[in-house]
Amino acid sequence: MTDLNFPKATRDLIEKRQALAPDAEAAFRAFSKTVLAEGALDARTKQLIAVAVAHVTQCPWCIEGHVKGAQREGASSEQIMEAIWVAAEMRAGAAVAHSLKSLDLMDEKAS
Repeated sequence: MTDLNFPKATRDLIEKRQALAPDAEAAFRAFSKTVLAEGALDARTKQLIAVAVAHVTQCPWCIEGHVKGAQREGASSEQIMEAIWVAAEMRAGAAVAHSLKSLDLMDEKAS
């Protein structure tokens, strides 16, 4: 699947990013490896969280990488889809929660 709005994450582009800021690239890779490693949460759970967050942040590369990562860690298609639905609920919930700001503003104008 190709998305015309985003370039494919090719090795050439990744190497160019690394060449332009090697220390930052290395630090980010180390950070990512540390965060996603087994800890209080197992690696599969961390990848499922990452799948959900990738959908909320709408990062196509993150979606691709973390869906594949979740699969590598043994997550089923059903578990991945459930994580995506949790993300959808959180995104929708934020809109509902923020409606309180609009209601407050409307009340101010009515006063």
